[in-house]
Amino acid sequence: MRSKGNDLVSPFMKEGTTTDDILQESHLLRELPVAIYTCDPEGRVTFYNEAAASLWGKKPELGKDLWYGSWRIFDVNGLPLAVEKSPMAKALREKREIDGEELVLERPDGKRIKVVPHPKPLFDAKGNMTSVVTTLIEVTPHKQSQSGTANNHYDYNYNSISPISNPQLNKESEQRYHKMIDEVQDYAILMLNNDGQIMNWNKGAESIKGYTEKEILGKNFKIFYREEDQKSGLPEKLIGEATLKGKAMHEGWRVRKDGTRFWGSVVITALHDDQNNIIGFSKVTRDLTERKKAEDQLRYYAENIESQNKQLEQYAYIASHDLQEPLRKIRVFTSMLEAQIDNKEAIVATIAKINTAANRMAILIKDILNYSQLTQLDTLFTKTDLNEVIQNVKEDFNLLMEEKEAIIETEKLPVLKAIPMQMQQLFANLISNSIKFNNEKPVIKISYEKIAKENISEYPHLPFDTDFHKITLSDNGIGFDQEYAAEAFKLFHRLHHKTSGTGIGLALCKKIIENHNGVITVSSEPQKGTIFTLFFPAE
Repeated sequence: MRSKGNDLVSPFMKEGTTTDDILQESHLLRELPVAIYTCDPEGRVTFYNEAAASLWGKKPELGKDLWYGSWRIFDVNGLPLAVEKSPMAKALREKREIDGEELVLERPDGKRIKVVPHPKPLFDAKGNMTSVVTTLIEVTPHKQSQSGTANNHYDYNYNSISPISNPQLNKESEQRYHKMIDEVQDYAILMLNNDGQIMNWNKGAESIKGYTEKEILGKNFKIFYREEDQKSGLPEKLIGEATLKGKAMHEGWRVRKDGTRFWGSVVITALHDDQNNIIGFSKVTRDLTERKKAEDQLRYYAENIESQNKQLEQYAYIASHDLQEPLRKIRVFTSMLEAQIDNKEAIVATIAKINTAANRMAILIKDILNYSQLTQLDTLFTKTDLNEVIQNVKEDFNLLMEEKEAIIETEKLPVLKAIPMQMQQLFANLISNSIKFNNEKPVIKISYEKIAKENISEYPHLPFDTDFHKITLSDNGIGFDQEYAAEAFKLFHRLHHKTSGTGIGLALCKKIIENHNGVITVSSEPQKGTIFTLFFPAE
């Protein structure tokens, strides 16, 4: 292997690695926002960075202090943990990688920190264990899932990094630097030159991003960003921020080799030589997709809870106003009958008014019952062919369609796992509205397309990162001002006050969509029709 200026050679290094490369790797470890340390086969600390010292709350004496030093350790329940049962001890004893076992570390100042150690033994060419490299991640359990159990992901605390202790560039340290970076699999760790070209690649990067080192070296790191982020110049902005401030941090969607997306937490740090000139950048990425999904789902549930609270308020309003109004009329008209006892014609007219008020009250009660039943999540989900649903609705409205000369044009629709009765209610309400609120011959068009999860970012209002069925129902009806779109799905809210109806129909549609974990939106313009767009998750 070749080197520049001396004969430093490492059996772990790639063909063509130079002393400059080693220097860059030492800078990378110095700036790495991850606690890393190594031990010899007896467990004595041989190397650590300042992130590790910051986490421990003290600096060990190299070659003397054992990995656990004077720290006390506990299990996740707070009970004292015997040193020989710790992940590091297991790795030393069993000469194998230990992954994902949590413990609680008590610092000299008494503070207890939950950590996940990832010890991994390193071996020489003869198979002898030479050292153990460990990444130590401070974690706090994330929010509870809906079932009340903790999700298997964590919040990661990045520490500010100071220079590495004792970074002599001898043969042993060359091996250590290179193997340490290469073997870290929880983080994608890479080095960039000043132009953003990728100069180094570890196993974590290959696992997270999907490229082999041979495929990716020399390419620009922009390849990991979505097309819209590249067009907006996000990669250049992050490099610019790291150049000016020394560090840039960002969370957002990134793209793997196969085109799938992951939610990445990124730290880009400028690397400097002894003259403080920027010689490149380190880039550390963590895949936090599961955390992102859990947060999105929790936010979705929170919004549903808020929506249900508003529904309770609406029910209170119904009890105090909408239902009492027809009841008040019945009482008034009943009192009037006493004064009209000898006037048959007046009695008949008053009784008719009583019947009208009673019918109005009956319709309200029936609609409220239908709506309230939707709050009880039904387990009657089954494969439901929406083409059959639309055909059934057409048959139900056959006479009305003939009377209004209505036309329904439908593309081939998907088969959903849904509640058939609720799908019937959903499309019956939407089609009924399109026919009812129309001063011309109603023309209703129902179209369909499938949205792949790779394109889900185009629809920020969708709650889940999955494929969606998109169904659009448009008409040529009387429409309404778009500023009232947010009011359209509120319970007992009527956009057209001169028409009959209880104002429950669209609220019922929204509730049905929510029962199926979907989303409904509406856009409209007076005298130009209305468009309802329905989104159902494909899974």
